[in-house]
Amino acid sequence: MNKNSSNIMALAPSTSNKRETVCIFGTGDFGRALGHKMIQSGYPVVYGSRSTQISNLIPKDAEVLSHAEAAQKAAIIIIAIQRQHYNFLIPLAEILHGKVLVDISNNLKLNQYPESNAEYLAQLLPGSRVVKAFNTVSAWALQSGTLDASRQVFVCGDDVEAKQMVMNIVRALGLTPVDKGSLLAAQEIENYPLQLFPMWKFPIFLSLGLTAFFFFYCLALDVIYTYIYEKNNFSFFIAITIPNRVCPVMALILLALVYLPGIFAAIIQLYRGTKYRRFPDWLDKWMLCRKQLGLIALAFASLHVVFSLVTPMRAFVHWRTSKGIISQALNNKTEPLNNTNAWISDSYLSLGILGFFLFVLLGITSLPSVSNNVNWREFRFVQSKLGYLALILCTAHTLVYGGKWFLSPSAYKWYLPNIYMLSLVIPCAVLVVKFVLIFPCVDKPLTQIRQGWERNPKHSE
Repeated sequence: MNKNSSNIMALAPSTSNKRETVCIFGTGDFGRALGHKMIQSGYPVVYGSRSTQISNLIPKDAEVLSHAEAAQKAAIIIIAIQRQHYNFLIPLAEILHGKVLVDISNNLKLNQYPESNAEYLAQLLPGSRVVKAFNTVSAWALQSGTLDASRQVFVCGDDVEAKQMVMNIVRALGLTPVDKGSLLAAQEIENYPLQLFPMWKFPIFLSLGLTAFFFFYCLALDVIYTYIYEKNNFSFFIAITIPNRVCPVMALILLALVYLPGIFAAIIQLYRGTKYRRFPDWLDKWMLCRKQLGLIALAFASLHVVFSLVTPMRAFVHWRTSKGIISQALNNKTEPLNNTNAWISDSYLSLGILGFFLFVLLGITSLPSVSNNVNWREFRFVQSKLGYLALILCTAHTLVYGGKWFLSPSAYKWYLPNIYMLSLVIPCAVLVVKFVLIFPCVDKPLTQIRQGWERNPKHSE
């Protein structure tokens, strides 16, 4: 009788402004950090523990009771223990009946068990309302004010009311709850902390593959070819010259690859005449990792800037400059300023500076702390309009710098085009197709499709 009445009292809404008591089973690092954060947020906290002796590690305003006594004082119980110790909860099933149990556990490897820990807990205690939450937040993040980690807390559960109660606590702690649906999503949530940069794998592998290809391509043309046919040992090009050619090429290609899936999506929608059909899986995955591709492109562009700034300090540059000065002195002849070359030099430098400025702006606005403070229209303007402008400027920068090699036979060593020619293929293709897509005769039907119009409604899926 007392147990049932305590359950009803715990579940009853409070009429005062005081927050409801929260019970935490487990006094480990995470349990203590979470309890301390809750006390700071105004929640009374009671710990359920095998030992009721108060330790110096326990937050001073918290109460420590046995598991049974602590459970009777709260409607929400956070299970801060590992799955292998869940069996001790079975004798408490009657006390825990109707309570909200928050499972925060993680595993040591992906899909370690057939079912998620939260689902297993729900099977052990079918009378309780199990919610999965807090497993993607570390004890360090809670102790440091959540400034050093993501504020997102993924929440899932079958009971809508219980899930809402947990999400209210998440918000009160200064975190951002993300509703992932029913308890079936718990296994996916439990796998999150075990995945190392899941959205970065494809961009990183693609970048590493392209970097290796272009590095060895330059090595063959600029070092090996020169050594074989011209008897010059330019092996020191490996340190700065070749990286300073590979980095801008990678930055330009990756930036173009950020906008290429949008081109494919527009073409597919125009072909299908509807937006209500899924894109192919490869295109979906590509579009989801555009942010990562853009940030890696920005990293390559930044390296290009650094390499370019140290170029005047190189011994090779000093030697080449001194050689030119001595040659003019010996010939008693001064080379006049070539205005054409001066224009070309200043133009590609100016285009590069403007392009890099927009590149950095794109990177800054992709940060959550910035993107969360702009509306959708502002974000789209920066990432789309200014993004294409950055692509145009960077492509023009490369064209002005490397365009002279297109018609130069000496540039085709072993009949292979210069690396700058290869770098222009994808960006130019993206810009040409985008130019076609903004024609009114193409843009108007595409806009109608994206607003819900369908060419053949009966065939839409």
